[in-house]
Amino acid sequence: MPRLPLTDFLDQPTEVPILDVRAPVEYAHGHIPGAVSFPLFSDEERARIGTTYKQISQDRAVLLGLDFFGPKMSQLVKLAQKLAPHKQVRVHCWRGGMRSGAVLWLLELAGFRVQLLDKGYKDYRRGVLTALDQPRPLWVLGGLTGSGKTDVLQALAARQQPVLDLEGLAHHKGSAFGSIGQPVQPTQEQFENNLAAALQALPAEARAWTEDESRTIGAVHLPTALYRHMQTSPLILLEVPRTVRVRKLAEEYGRHDPAALAASILRIRKRLGGLVTREALAAIGEEDMEKMVSLVLNYYDRTYTHGLTGRPLVRVPAPTANADENAGLVLAAARALT
Repeated sequence: MPRLPLTDFLDQPTEVPILDVRAPVEYAHGHIPGAVSFPLFSDEERARIGTTYKQISQDRAVLLGLDFFGPKMSQLVKLAQKLAPHKQVRVHCWRGGMRSGAVLWLLELAGFRVQLLDKGYKDYRRGVLTALDQPRPLWVLGGLTGSGKTDVLQALAARQQPVLDLEGLAHHKGSAFGSIGQPVQPTQEQFENNLAAALQALPAEARAWTEDESRTIGAVHLPTALYRHMQTSPLILLEVPRTVRVRKLAEEYGRHDPAALAASILRIRKRLGGLVTREALAAIGEEDMEKMVSLVLNYYDRTYTHGLTGRPLVRVPAPTANADENAGLVLAAARALT
């Protein structure tokens, strides 16, 4: 049986698809980035097999699995042919056991070349958690809300600088407004999988740029080792005038649903206080986005500034929010430190 260790399994051409034969609920909870859901059993079938295994016997559970598997064989082969017309695939289940073994047998019978992940997705997750514990050299880009840090990261990437876009991976911009206009956030497990893959893609020795973040980004949290490493990495603080930041944020959020903005205000109403909350909601109703942003920025500016206490940093004044110009400024500041 062509079982491959994790590194060899992942280090295959991208045109060789990874077929995740676990149940859909397992795949949704977390999967190898780029893997295709190719379930041997439905969620209900998996649950019934598990119950049979626990309450009756392993032999009865295996027979029940075969009852479910038999009628699907032709359908699974046809799907595999669509996904891999060259008839070469990678396959895994949870532990590299019966489910992946059954699919390997079936696809090899149909003429496929199949590579099986030894020890399955469980071993992949172990590798992810190990990778996330490893320190990476970083430049941390800081700045008050509205400084355009994400835009600057994109400009740095355009200059061939290695970039780790944590907010992009989290599908969230970090604040109470961070989910507006974003896709649904990944599960914590999937966020970690995607993060490990992004880290793996970075040059091993070069410092990568990433945005200064709190421990949580929306509903997901940064791995403890990475967060602690960011707190001690060189912090390049972009200082953009408040008027520029207010205008930028007003333009950005003014394009979104007022109801979503109001809901975001209400999520932080205890921190804003009753009066500021009422004034901010009224500003949304009056379509005065700059007033709403200005009111909320008072809270976010205080919070972020307090979080800078005790951290070594380099301040980089930036008169505008021009991303390309500011990328040049922070690059120059970073080079002055090396």
